[in-house]
Amino acid sequence: MSAITPIRRALLSVSDKTGLIDLGKALAAKGVDIISTGGSAKALREAGIAVTDVSDVTGFPEIMDGRVKTLNPLIHGGLLARRDHEGDRQAMQEHNITGIDLVVVNLYPFEATVAAGADFDTCVENIDIGGPAMIRASAKNHAYVTIITQPSDYETLLAQLDEMNGTDEAFRRAMAYKAFSRTAAYDSAVHSWLAGHAGEDAVFGSQFSLNGQKVSTLRYGENPHQSAASYALGDKVPSVLHATQIQGKELSYNNLNDTDAAFNLASEFDAPTIAIIKHANPCGVATAATLDEAWDKALACDSVSAFGGIVAMNRPLDAPTAEKITHIFTEVVIAPDADEDAKQIMAKKPNLRLLTTGGMADTAASGTKFKAITGGMLVQSVDNGQVTKDDLEIVTKIAPTAAQLDDMLFAWKIAKHVKSNAIIYVKDKVTLGVGAGQMSRVDSCKIAAEKARRMAAMQGQDTLPTIGSVVASDAFFPFADGLLEAIEAGATAVIQPGGSMRDTEVIEAADKAGIAMVFTKMRHFNH
Repeated sequence: MSAITPIRRALLSVSDKTGLIDLGKALAAKGVDIISTGGSAKALREAGIAVTDVSDVTGFPEIMDGRVKTLNPLIHGGLLARRDHEGDRQAMQEHNITGIDLVVVNLYPFEATVAAGADFDTCVENIDIGGPAMIRASAKNHAYVTIITQPSDYETLLAQLDEMNGTDEAFRRAMAYKAFSRTAAYDSAVHSWLAGHAGEDAVFGSQFSLNGQKVSTLRYGENPHQSAASYALGDKVPSVLHATQIQGKELSYNNLNDTDAAFNLASEFDAPTIAIIKHANPCGVATAATLDEAWDKALACDSVSAFGGIVAMNRPLDAPTAEKITHIFTEVVIAPDADEDAKQIMAKKPNLRLLTTGGMADTAASGTKFKAITGGMLVQSVDNGQVTKDDLEIVTKIAPTAAQLDDMLFAWKIAKHVKSNAIIYVKDKVTLGVGAGQMSRVDSCKIAAEKARRMAAMQGQDTLPTIGSVVASDAFFPFADGLLEAIEAGATAVIQPGGSMRDTEVIEAADKAGIAMVFTKMRHFNH
């Protein structure tokens, strides 16, 4: 591979014409022969830049509404020819092929066309064929050809030409890497879009592709010895990745993971709600008439674990709530927006990250979720399961009251966001105790009740707060023992999926205790 490759002939064909004219002028000033296509050639010519149409090179006109223009041996031979290969040189001479040293190509705006909601045929017409072919050919032959796919690289290209009248090996290889990254992402976008039009089975077909756009390089991963970065997938929606950071330190891997969990949980509710998260599990969740009241109730659930936690809400952050949040150490606050008074209060804690998203997540929307395992990954649809009062099956002799039903559905929404095995005690749409991530459901019941008891004692309460509560279980009770723990803690109503081989035994235990129980017939494992 030659250390420096001179640029004598360039092919410019771009959909995004940002910086095209300046680039064309700079190349022309250096005596580079420019060939081009369609709109790019027109724009260059109108700017007074000498340009040769590709059709004049190939001797063949652009046909089929521009579908065929660069797919020709006189173009691809010039891109793929190895300059120091005797057979390639002979083929070039025999077929009147001239080498192309620089290719500047970006692709039809397929992703933007899909995002704009265009119809199927329009999207198909925005699938670029000639562009990816030229990019891949040039990138393959980067020993001799410089490929540029992003306007942001024009400046570096011109700096190389100014310094050495050509491009060096390191730059060409870096640009080839970018080029193949772009075509891979482009093909992935087309593949993913077409899967949605080819039937449900196509989503989990024999091949699976991801099209990730890098958002940021992170300081490290879950631990300092791990490297990490964040990538956005698909359309831009309200989320932590697309949030505006108003203030605070750089977000870490763990910050992003926990904030995502908090934001999605807060998005489950319509009334003013606060969710406090630690290590991707809720410390406390509460719904109230105002955000600051919801904060007080959510914090009371587990004020110890809330230290250094993540706070999410489904309303714009206001001054009273901001004032209360800043009384304890908090890593991140995420909200759809924040008023100016709240921002000024947050500014007194410059290390606290404040993020605004412009909206809440659609927790009922379909999507895909990925989990890495050794040697590959697991792929599933997101858990967008929704349960209403009409979906509930009352299985006990005693039916729940209207208030209990409201608390049951509140607790059930939270259960979806708690690591399994998950148990949640709730009263008046406020979590009292959360048992998360235990190997035994019985232990989750015990831990949740014990945390509620400890918090009550810290607040000077003599009575067990879970007396008269409802309890939610993310999966069925395999035996009655877990239910009996909840009953002993004072729960008077239970919401669970049902489906155990011992459902009859569990229902009998509930009837014997005189409590209400409903089945959702839907499980919410969160591993």
